[in-house]
Amino acid sequence: MELVTQRLVLRDFVEEDWLPLRAIEARPEVVRYMTQDVASDLSIRAYIASGMATAQVVPRMVFDLALTLEGQFIGRCGLKRKDHEPRVAEIWYLLHPAHHGNGYAFEAARALVRFGFQELGLHRIYADVDPRNVPSARLVERLGMRREAHFVKDVWIKGEWCDTVIYGMLDDEWVAKLA
Repeated sequence: MELVTQRLVLRDFVEEDWLPLRAIEARPEVVRYMTQDVASDLSIRAYIASGMATAQVVPRMVFDLALTLEGQFIGRCGLKRKDHEPRVAEIWYLLHPAHHGNGYAFEAARALVRFGFQELGLHRIYADVDPRNVPSARLVERLGMRREAHFVKDVWIKGEWCDTVIYGMLDDEWVAKLA
């Protein structure tokens, strides 16, 4: 699978992606708001293998994609449809800090939202954001997602209870945004 934007190509993982992904996810500042710790070689290789395997599942429920700029791996992004309701999906994005501030994560997320609503026929796309991650919250708000819930100290991450904010968008809201 491949999604092409003005500047980016979002594509399925290949085995060689493990090393550049490791270089990103081994950074504490990148995984700060994620449940996982910094990545090891073994965990990244397993993640890539899992991503490649889920790309083969029919019907496809997970679209975990490499984010590339001029052929260079700069991050990952994706959509995961819910098992019990495949017309609902969660979106995520992760970018190497050297590429922050250029709009790449927004461009990739917008392409995924478009793909989700127009190609997959999704009803709802949502994002799970730590409210301290202000750039991520701004990104989903720029996408047109609305704040749906704020859960207080609902998840244990890296030795502390953290809040979760859920942002969401419905298919009819996406259509209205395009009009």
